[in-house]
Amino acid sequence: MDKEYRLGSKVIMKKQHPCGTNEWIITRVGADIKIKCIYCGRQIMLPRIEFNKKLKKVVTY
Repeated sequence: MDKEYRLGSKVIMKKQHPCGTNEWIITRVGADIKIKCIYCGRQIMLPRIEFNKKLKKVVTY
């Protein structure tokens, strides 16, 4: 699986967000990764290690 991503990449996570989608956009990259839900706009920040475990697929690089 290709896990290369950068700022603005669209990603699919393993678990669904409560709003019903699992598609996110990366808004910050560093030691922590900040992602924004495409459907509802909710933003969360995850440590890079945890993000890599929960990442299913990178849609657009």
